[in-house]
Parts: sequence; C-alpha cells; structure tokens
Amino acid sequence: MPDRYAVIGHPVAHSRSPWIHAQFARATGEDIEYGAIDVPPAEFAHAVERFRSQSGKGLNVTLPFKLEAFRLCAETSARAAAAQAVNTLVLDRAHLYGDNTDGAGLVRDLTVNLGRPLAGERVLLLGAGGAAQGVLAPLAEAGAAGIVIANRTVPRAEALARRVPGAEACGFDALAGRSFRLVINATSAGLQGELPPLPPGLFGAGALAYDMVYGRDTEFLAMARAAGAATADGLGMLVEQAAESFLVWRGVRPETRAVLAALRAP
Repeated sequence: MPDRYAVIGHPVAHSRSPWIHAQFARATGEDIEYGAIDVPPAEFAHAVERFRSQSGKGLNVTLPFKLEAFRLCAETSARAAAAQAVNTLVLDRAHLYGDNTDGAGLVRDLTVNLGRPLAGERVLLLGAGGAAQGVLAPLAEAGAAGIVIANRTVPRAEALARRVPGAEACGFDALAGRSFRLVINATSAGLQGELPPLPPGLFGAGALAYDMVYGRDTEFLAMARAAGAATADGLGMLVEQAAESFLVWRGVRPETRAVLAALRAP
C-alpha cells in the first residue's frame, strides 16, 4: 500500500498540491498517494488525529490552520518555531512534529525561478498572519536589508516585527510616501477579490509585486501592473514549498522546474 499524505485546509478544492505531489512521486519513484481534506475550522484537530489514526504519514496545512497546527505540535523544527506557524505535519512519529517550508519555498522562487537576489533588498511584507509569519525570518536570513511589515492591525504587525532584528511595523496608511523594490502580499485579500488599502507610489523603479495567492489575477497584481511593476503570483512558491515538504517526508528533494513549467503552460 502506498504511504498516505494530504493537504488540509478550508477551502482546498482549488489546491494543486495533489497533482504536484503525484508528479514528484513519479519522478522520484516514491510510492505515495496524496489527497485533499476540506474541514470546517472547528474540526481541524479532530481531522488531523483521524487521518493519523488511519495510518496517514503527513499533512500539508494551508489556510486557515497554520497557527493552530503549530499549537498542536509536541515538537517542531527551528524554522517552524521561529514562525510559530506550521505548514507541514509529520504524523509517523511518537509525537506530532511540525515544520514550516513556506519561507524556503518563497526564497527559492524569488532567487532561483525569478532571478531576484534578496541581498540588500528593501522588502515590504503585507499582512501579519500565518503566511507572513512563515516567510519573515527566511527573508531576513536571505539577506534582505530591511523588512517593513504592514498590517491592518498594527499591534499584530509589531509583535511579528519583534522576531527579526531591524524589522519595522506599521499600518497601511503609514506607507504613504514610501516606495519599495519588492512588495510581497501575504494577506488572503486576493481570495476574496479584495485589495489591502495601499497608497499610490508604493512600487519603486524596477519593483516586483509578489502575491502568495496563486491561480488568479488578484486585485493586488492588477494594481501593481498599472503602476508599472513586474508581477508574480504564488505558484512558484507553492511548488517549491511542496518540494521542501516532500524532502521532509521522504528524504529526497524532487526537481521542480518541469512541474512549474507544466502548471504555467496555457
């Protein structure tokens, strides 16, 4: 019988993770099956334990459960502890173990797939939830010269900024008059067809606007294009973090280039 894995979240019907992991398994010769589990928010912990009791080996955790997944874990990796959020659960241990591969996936997509070095870059990170928590420390470790975290609720941004020396926190209104070369949208606004309340002039010369949401042309990306910025969605991050999760589970990191090219093909 193949080892069983899945992505768990709400909603997950749109997720490309089952297809991605099927390609990884085929390329590496690993015998796995990978499904999708959609659970109401109140049932997350029960769903994790149910899948584990049915011999499930691991879960990818997506919105809105990354913070709750961290709280469930008896043990975590250093990067999950730094993020205080988990997107990868290892179930076949004595104790529930959590990791966070989001930051590694984002950094690899930016630096390798998109050719955007982070060393010395000034970065604006929009949002302070689980998605932002997962990528803040890896962005700093990759050499970002300064990171500004903007969030609707400023105290939440301030709490996150305290985790990385030199990071700054503010509300969206405080961005007026400032510009950045890399703006990363870690909010879920794009899933609702909404846009964070951003001031004009935010994108500097040669700027890249990156939305972690994938599979749709979000209002954020449309705004950035209209301002003359280059744009990228989160599809590359999805593939790269999936490869990192596959490595955590199976001990082998699959190649990603062909999978990403297939996903981007018309």
